[in-house]
Amino acid sequence: MVSIMDEALELEVGHKVLEIGSGSGWHASTLAEIVAPNNTPKEDWGHIYTVEIVPELAKLARENIEEARYGDRITVVSRDGSTGYSEEAPYNRVLVTAAAPEIPKPLTEQLKNGGVLVIPVGGIYLYQTLLRIRKIDDKIVRENLGVVAFVPLVGKHGYKV
Repeated sequence: MVSIMDEALELEVGHKVLEIGSGSGWHASTLAEIVAPNNTPKEDWGHIYTVEIVPELAKLARENIEEARYGDRITVVSRDGSTGYSEEAPYNRVLVTAAAPEIPKPLTEQLKNGGVLVIPVGGIYLYQTLLRIRKIDDKIVRENLGVVAFVPLVGKHGYKV
């Protein structure tokens, strides 16, 4: 699923990416390897901002990312990811690794024109659809990438569990 989501994002070296749901930090590390690979000059690197609502998971992600030597390419933020991270917006790409009841408006607002958002949307524990959202001339174009199952996105623009 990580590979499918990374491919759906259409990542490029130099992209600034917002990930919602840091978990262990592993997915953010795969993103960093694509947008800021070691074989390119640091000035061409992109950056990953990953947001985690569970403080203990944010701490774990930070530790794992540092141990994997991606700390210079990934910033871990502990807060409600359903509101995005406007401090570093706009983003070339946004990835959500938890299912939302609908697409959180702050995430599309923080996406650059021409940007891509990949997000699972649907029921809290049942049928969900992986969507690729393209922001074109400030219009939102949706593409269905198939049925998936994710944990719920919790927060202001997610589920209240």
